[in-house]
Amino acid sequence: MQALVPTKPMALGFTSHFGPSLSALFLPLSLTPSLCLMFLKLRNDLQWRACSNHNSRPPPPAPASNSLIQQITEPQKTWQPSSGVPKLTKVEQQKPSQSSSSLQTVNDSGPPRVSTKDLVSLQLPRPLSTMDLALPPRHGSDLRVAYQGVPGAYSEAAAAKAYPQCEAVPCEQFDAAFQAVELWLVDRAVLPIENSLGGSIHRNYDLLLRHRLHIVGEVQLAIHHCLLALPGVKKEQLRRVVSHPQALAQCEHTLSKLEGCVREAVDDTAGAAQFISAHNLRDTGAVASARAAEIYGLEILMDGIQDDCDNVTRFLMLAREPVIPRNDRPFKTSIVFTLEEGPGVLFRALAVFSLRNINLTKIESRPQRKRPLRIVDDSNNGTAKYFDYLFYIDFEASMADSRAQNALGHLQEFAIFLRVLGSYPMDMSPMRA
Repeated sequence: MQALVPTKPMALGFTSHFGPSLSALFLPLSLTPSLCLMFLKLRNDLQWRACSNHNSRPPPPAPASNSLIQQITEPQKTWQPSSGVPKLTKVEQQKPSQSSSSLQTVNDSGPPRVSTKDLVSLQLPRPLSTMDLALPPRHGSDLRVAYQGVPGAYSEAAAAKAYPQCEAVPCEQFDAAFQAVELWLVDRAVLPIENSLGGSIHRNYDLLLRHRLHIVGEVQLAIHHCLLALPGVKKEQLRRVVSHPQALAQCEHTLSKLEGCVREAVDDTAGAAQFISAHNLRDTGAVASARAAEIYGLEILMDGIQDDCDNVTRFLMLAREPVIPRNDRPFKTSIVFTLEEGPGVLFRALAVFSLRNINLTKIESRPQRKRPLRIVDDSNNGTAKYFDYLFYIDFEASMADSRAQNALGHLQEFAIFLRVLGSYPMDMSPMRA
C-alpha cells in the first residue's frame, strides 16, 4: 500500500532540507565526470549557504590533483559569508531590479516598530499575488506561512495558532497561497476548508486536486465577530456595514436591528476594516476581528455579534512534503476518488470503511471540471446524462494503520481514480478566537 501515499523526491539545492550539515549530500561514484563536476559545484554552493547562515567563513578547499575540479570547487566571489543573501555582481548592480531594491531595504532597515495608533498610516505588507516571482526574506523567523487576506484576517490568527512564532505572509487569493508554497516562497500555507455555519469552501477543495501539495495538519478556530468603526462614531450613525458575505450572514440577527443600515459584501473581513480606515468613512462599519480593530485604529462598537456562538472554521495546513503517519496519536486521512456510474457503487465505496470500523468525519462531492457530464446511450431507452462527481472523504485513521491500508486497497479495486491528499494529526487543542 505504499503507492497510496504519494511522495515527491527531495529537491537538491535547498538548504532547508539539509541545514548547516552537508553530510546528507554525497557524490555517487557511478556518475559520469560531467555529472560529478556538477555535484561538486552544488556541494560548494551549499557550503557557502550554510556558512552564511552561521556567520562563519568556510574552510579553504582541499587540494586535489585534478586542476579542473579545483577550478569548479573554488569558492564563488559573489557570495558573502557575513550575510544570508547573495551579493549582486557588478552587472546586476548597474541595473538593479525592483525586487532586489526592496530586498536590500528590508535587510538593511528591518521591520519598522511603531505604536498601535500609528499602525493606520503604516504601509502594511502587500498581499502576495500570483504575479510575484520572489519575496524578500525577513530574518528572525524560521518558518514562513502563507494565508489568504490582509493582516488581521481570521486566517492570520489560524496561521499563528498552527505555527506559533511564524512569519505570516498575506496572499491576495487562495491560488496565490498554493503557488507560494510550490515556488518555495513560503514553507507552509494555512487555508480554510469548512465552517460550522457556512459549510465547505468549495474553491479550496478544487485547488487541492489541482495542486500537488500535501495536507500535514489541521487547526480549528472559533470565530468571534465584532462591529468596528472609526473612533468617535456611534452605531446610530452607521448607514452601511461591509464585510465578507459569510460574516454578514453569520451576524444577520444583530445587523438587522441597525435601522437604515445596508449591508455590502467585500472579499474579506480584515480588508473591510482596512478600507474604512484608509478612506476615513465615518458612516460605514465593518464586521471583523478585534485584532483588525487594533491594526487599523478602529473602535469596537459591539463585541460578539455572531448569531451562533458555536461558529468554528476548520483550516488545513499544507506543505510540499507529507508528514510520516504514526499510530501513537489520533490521525486523520483525507482522500479524493471517483467512481463508475451504477447502482450501489457509492454504497460499496463507503462500506470499505464501515467493514473495518473506520469513522468518516467528512464527505464532500464536487463535479469534475474536465468531464462534467457523462452520456450513456441506450438504444432501447434513449440517451441519459449524468453528472460526474469527485468524492472527498476524511476518516479517522492513520495511513500507518493496517485498517486504513486495507480499506484503500479495497476501494482501489473499483475506483477509477484515487489519491491520498494527506494523513495528518488531528487538532485536539482547545478552540480559541
